[in-house]
Amino acid sequence: MIDGLTRTYLEAADEALPGYVRGLYVVGSAALGAWQPGVSDVDTVIMTSRPATSDDLAHLAKVHAEMPRSPHLDGVYLEPALVKSWPSDRQVLPFVVNGELRTDEPCGELSPVLWLTLQRYGIPVRGPAVTELGVRVDQEQLRRYNLDNLRDYWQAMVSTFPSEPTDGETEAAVDAEMVVWLVLGPARLHYTLARGDIISKAAAGDYLAQLFPEYAGLAHRAVRWRSGEAEQFTTTDLVAGGKSVNAVTEDAWRRFAGTRLH
Repeated sequence: MIDGLTRTYLEAADEALPGYVRGLYVVGSAALGAWQPGVSDVDTVIMTSRPATSDDLAHLAKVHAEMPRSPHLDGVYLEPALVKSWPSDRQVLPFVVNGELRTDEPCGELSPVLWLTLQRYGIPVRGPAVTELGVRVDQEQLRRYNLDNLRDYWQAMVSTFPSEPTDGETEAAVDAEMVVWLVLGPARLHYTLARGDIISKAAAGDYLAQLFPEYAGLAHRAVRWRSGEAEQFTTTDLVAGGKSVNAVTEDAWRRFAGTRLH
């Protein structure tokens, strides 16, 4: 399915803009060997032969609008100058989220984590081997990005969560995707801080269970849900997921705020 999706994209892009796409690399869960049908999208880094004109962007928008709806092909577009700098500053450039091309807003996908994934696990579909790209990952930027993301995004997200379920709502059903996101996402960032590497969402469940055994049951259920098993989650699980975010974040800041990644 992944090969077919990238082939469909390249055929459409080549027809619309001959010579424009000179490189395409699969990153994300597919590159980490953890892609799940019906759950995962296909994340890519797309290298172009020139900066995009307004006409190029109009053609690309049409290409992406006509791509299959599931799974989405997402990714960032890098013009030649950006391939040399490997930016992680959320600058404005063309990128695709949930299959939709965005061209006039900061790209939150640009991060040291993306370049680390490309450097170590990227799969070339078109273009030279990843080792020939000269991908650079600033280890200090990687450390700061993960620490700040844990506190400013994840911990801020759960700051309004109740400390305990409301009486009578402990068994109320909640969105499983939200619980799974809370349980597995921060653990991946903690792993990068601890090991200087990238871990899949599936492997993050085991990592969280080892790091905080009190969340082992919830972590393993989250992984089972991602693999397609019929797991259900309640308000109690959502509250526990919020607590796990705080636990992971505080542990990461305590252990890694004053250290460098290796």
